[in-house]
Amino acid sequence: MFKGKTILVTGGTGSMGKTFVRRVLSGELGKPKKVIVFSRDEAKQHEMRISYLHRTVTTDEVIFRNFMDVLEFRIGDVRDYAEVCSAVKNADIVVNAAALKQVPTCEYFPAQAIATNCLGAMNIVRAIEENDYPVNTVIGISTDKACKPVNVMGMTKSLQERIFISANVLNPKTRFICVRYGNVLASRGSVIPLFHDQIRAGGPVTLTVPEMTRFLLTLDQAVDTVFTALEEAKRGETYVPNAPAATVENIAKALIGNRPVKTKITGIRPGEKMHEIMVSDEEAHHCVKRGDYYAILPMLPELAPRGTKPKPALHKEFSSGDTVLDLAGTVALLKRHRLMVDDVESGNGLELLR
Repeated sequence: MFKGKTILVTGGTGSMGKTFVRRVLSGELGKPKKVIVFSRDEAKQHEMRISYLHRTVTTDEVIFRNFMDVLEFRIGDVRDYAEVCSAVKNADIVVNAAALKQVPTCEYFPAQAIATNCLGAMNIVRAIEENDYPVNTVIGISTDKACKPVNVMGMTKSLQERIFISANVLNPKTRFICVRYGNVLASRGSVIPLFHDQIRAGGPVTLTVPEMTRFLLTLDQAVDTVFTALEEAKRGETYVPNAPAATVENIAKALIGNRPVKTKITGIRPGEKMHEIMVSDEEAHHCVKRGDYYAILPMLPELAPRGTKPKPALHKEFSSGDTVLDLAGTVALLKRHRLMVDDVESGNGLELLR
């Protein structure tokens, strides 16, 4: 799938972006011609560059051979149309992982969330549309919070989905698709690294509401979702993993184990739901099953499937409160992915938390 291709990853220094880049460069789906990491954080880019390249060349060569290597870094911002044009013009595949994703940050600075999450997506579409760039596929990385959104982050991500899906109508040469998934275990700023830090400090571990549920998947499972969508999704479709869910209380209990660490209830925060939704009631009637994934078909009539209407895979919304892992199941999930405190302290799960 990636053999000989140029892949642009906006926000490529984020948790998912780094895992995506690592796996693309591994060659598991073919050796790419070029992987371009486009982001605005110089320090994160330099750290990523060193971690990939200094094993084979000196430090100075790492810095000054940037455009000669398969992995290329570009400082830029999806908010800047000219910079987006420069990055997009030679790409075969664009993965838009650039985002403001912290719920409180977006609540306090909604204009900034709109600028990155919505206008950034618009700049990618505009660059392709106005310049007729030969981009084969654009995939937008979205979140369960975009489904029936109650916070600014979810609202802007929901709009990003619509921007990309609708772009198929006026850009028939480019396939625009999306993925939508839940909480990524151990991603930067997520609850598990926070709980680890609180446990190491002796507690308390802060829980918003014990019964609150969240979908859980690993960084590699998130990347698997992106890979599957890139390989299978038709124009205008959104891929959703059939992920397990757990309560925040059981996540905390699993990580605490037998340690004498207390928990503290802090209450629901602004913009939070008790249960996240991956597929809404409104989307369920045009959602089909594809292997381990759900595919939400586009609603716009210009993009809707022709012929016999597919049989819906769901008859109601797909909520994190539907099928919740018990404590034993939560422990097993975290152990399987080496995310227990002991795993991280011993170094076995350290890579997942970077």
